[in-house]
Amino acid sequence: MYKNLLEFIERLKEEKEIKFIKKEISPHLDISRLTDAESKSKNGGKALCFTNVKGHRFPVVTNIFGSDKRICLALGADRLDDLGKRVKKYIKAKPFENIKSIFNILKLVGGAVNFFPRAYKGKHPPCQQVVYKGEDVDLSILPVLTSWAKDAGPFITLPMVITKSFYTGKRNVGMYRLQVFDKNTTGMHWHIHKDGSHYYNEYKKANKRMPVAVAIGASPSVIYSATAPLPMGIDEMILAGFINKKPVYMTKCITIDMEVPAEAEFILEGYVDPEEKRLEGPFGDHTGYYSLADYYPVFHVTAITHKENPIYNATLVGRPPMEDCYMARATERLFLPLIQLVMPEITDYFFPMEGVFHNIVIVSINKEYPGHAHKVINGLWGQGQMSFCKAVVVIDDSIKPSDLKKVTLLFLTEFDPLSDIIEGKGVLDVLDHSSPYPNFGAKIGFDLTKRFEGEPPRKTKVFKKAGIKEVLFSEFDFIKDIRILFSETSGDYNGRKAAAFAIDKPKDTAGADIAIKVLKAKDAKIFDIMIFFDNDINLADDSLLLWKVFNNVDSKRDVIIKDGRIFINACKKGIADGHLREWPEDLSFDV
Repeated sequence: MYKNLLEFIERLKEEKEIKFIKKEISPHLDISRLTDAESKSKNGGKALCFTNVKGHRFPVVTNIFGSDKRICLALGADRLDDLGKRVKKYIKAKPFENIKSIFNILKLVGGAVNFFPRAYKGKHPPCQQVVYKGEDVDLSILPVLTSWAKDAGPFITLPMVITKSFYTGKRNVGMYRLQVFDKNTTGMHWHIHKDGSHYYNEYKKANKRMPVAVAIGASPSVIYSATAPLPMGIDEMILAGFINKKPVYMTKCITIDMEVPAEAEFILEGYVDPEEKRLEGPFGDHTGYYSLADYYPVFHVTAITHKENPIYNATLVGRPPMEDCYMARATERLFLPLIQLVMPEITDYFFPMEGVFHNIVIVSINKEYPGHAHKVINGLWGQGQMSFCKAVVVIDDSIKPSDLKKVTLLFLTEFDPLSDIIEGKGVLDVLDHSSPYPNFGAKIGFDLTKRFEGEPPRKTKVFKKAGIKEVLFSEFDFIKDIRILFSETSGDYNGRKAAAFAIDKPKDTAGADIAIKVLKAKDAKIFDIMIFFDNDINLADDSLLLWKVFNNVDSKRDVIIKDGRIFINACKKGIADGHLREWPEDLSFDV
């Protein structure tokens, strides 16, 4: 395993998993442009190290986690499922009451005490070899990236933000972007549901300044752990030690009462004043859209420390697949045993990348009684960060959740929209833009499990229809293109016929009004499922279509079911749709 970032980079060199770019490259859009292209190349491409960054003396490394192989190398596993197997060993070694109790009594399990963070014993911690304080603090020495054309400025995108509870002193390490405002201040973009924000509210209530430290560049286990959805009050450095199989060594800050990873490349020390906020954003986010500008706390930097020859570690987020998708996949596999601890009927789950890991999850269960799928769906909506999930699909454990072809076949041949849908509402991720309301909205569950006695029977299916050869839709001039979905629907296929439509949506027309017209149309009778997209969408791009459906659809407003037929509006929304919030733009490198 790895003591620091440099050791991991050396491993990537050995594995031929990193490219070194010696040509001068600007941190303003150019590094991001190259990183985006690399991330979306076959199998996630390679990690990139830019050794000649325009206007800066420190190299920049990106995409270090951005493939199945590199995320496994980073976390010391042959397969990501191996991490989950290690967790299972500890669960079996001790009877736990809930997820949090696992971490609270890990130290009672043989060997687990070695995972807990320890104090660095040397005189000069590597992260403090160079120190800037007071007037010498200048964030411009960092090669901070401007990622997308309409970003509000440069953003630190892979920071490990370290805070402590005002009341308990318990540490949290989260990953919250930092917009660089000037030489010694940044934004502090912690969402309202995150632990950092919770601790911030404690300081605000006490009317006290909040000390904050930020680490940039560290051992891969430390970086990853800052993204992990641990229960509140559990130190992420314990998880980092568990992954790395040895403790993380921490050292005291110079200007604040806080400890930081001693082997970090850069450390920012400072404070947040609970009475001060500043407009932050927009920012090209992991959803593939610009998150909108809003007011967030301000981080005042009182010291910058770094190694003698540090490497600046950044990530680029945007439309999947990107580096963060592989980190999220690690979380999916690592936390499966913990979800099973609470809901043992779950045999597996899968988050499609296009759902950006909070819009849809497919869950397989060992079904034992009527209504079991409903119990699982409602249980997940009340479970930690799973509560943000807009759509939950439940299938029998005879099918792997990651087998999207078989899951799709269930929708086409078994799904009954009158009996298999569970509607709900609740909290949503802050970055969800499809709901009419921020942070709150509709949810939908799909029960695709086999029927048990005592459950309402599915409606008799009548899918047999002629093969589709040509569809004109001549009565609607706003329909610009049509793609028949799923190859089976073009032939003699005993299943639902589905199609995607690119439309030039008439101004001031609600999607619901379009649905009513199209569902009545003669040319539409052949289709059981119709999905409408904006006209600038490439209908041949399967991943793009999934991404638009998972991100642009509010199930209460945009899914219309009539006589067993389904209309889905995945277009942009506006006032005519009852959507009064600003609709964000897709990310682009062009202004």
